[in-house]
Amino acid sequence: MKIHYNFDNIGEIKNPVVTTGTFDGVHVGHAVIIGRLNQLAREIDGESVLITFHPHPRKILFPDKSKDLKLINTQNEKAKMLAKTQLNHLFIIDFTISFSKTSSQSFVNDILLDKLKAKIIVVGFNHHFGHNREGDYDYLYQLSKQRNFTVEEIPQQDIENEAVSSTRIRKAILEGQIMKANAYLDHQYFIKGKLSELNKTSEHGCICRIDIEENEKLIPLSGRYAAKLEQDKIVHYCFCEIQNKGEKTVVKIFILDTNVNLAENYANLYFYKRLRTYNGDNQDYSIGRIEDMELLNELIF
Repeated sequence: MKIHYNFDNIGEIKNPVVTTGTFDGVHVGHAVIIGRLNQLAREIDGESVLITFHPHPRKILFPDKSKDLKLINTQNEKAKMLAKTQLNHLFIIDFTISFSKTSSQSFVNDILLDKLKAKIIVVGFNHHFGHNREGDYDYLYQLSKQRNFTVEEIPQQDIENEAVSSTRIRKAILEGQIMKANAYLDHQYFIKGKLSELNKTSEHGCICRIDIEENEKLIPLSGRYAAKLEQDKIVHYCFCEIQNKGEKTVVKIFILDTNVNLAENYANLYFYKRLRTYNGDNQDYSIGRIEDMELLNELIF
């Protein structure tokens, strides 16, 4: 996958099949859109193109209302996840006040058609774009008759009769409904950070902390979770304890393994299920609670 940061000097993209959106979380609905994008590109001997934006448009358009908006994926995480989808081109465009004033007509005609020379434009259900969200599928369909391109709308995706969206996923994570969020995402929700050792026990394993460096990363509701830690392709099954203390969040990990390298290592922490609430500093931090161990075995093995 080739990554671009503007629409200048992009070279030739063969028969581009294009979609646009924020794609926070790369969830089930996104996967269907990208899958169709790749399929259409193969059918016309073309290349798939996804245009996304950074920062999140809501943070630029509504800074007061969205100052506390947390994202499912950081920009780096999103790029890595999209790279696994066989996408050919990813455009990460700097979203500014000036860019937000681009009309839907200008966005489609000047960028998608004149610069990218899109052959097919794919949009998600009820997708809007351009200044004041004035562009939609109907506009693209009418324009396609004049500019000789094809447009396709992907139906809304449902999980157990609930529409999948990044907003619903964020809500589920904030409420500790990790299994619901994972179903929407079609993968375990994860956070990435640097590990630091807190304590070791020869009998059960070790206790460490993971420090989340991205301020915009969404952290689940406080409590104890069944989880797994992936470090340099090595997996350790564990519990994690999220402690929300005002503006500070502490994430402690209880690893069921004594052979863990915690020296300045980054790792991904994947969440399976919220087991119980966090009750303050007097919480039981024992690694081997019987009921937790039984549930962890049931969920993972």
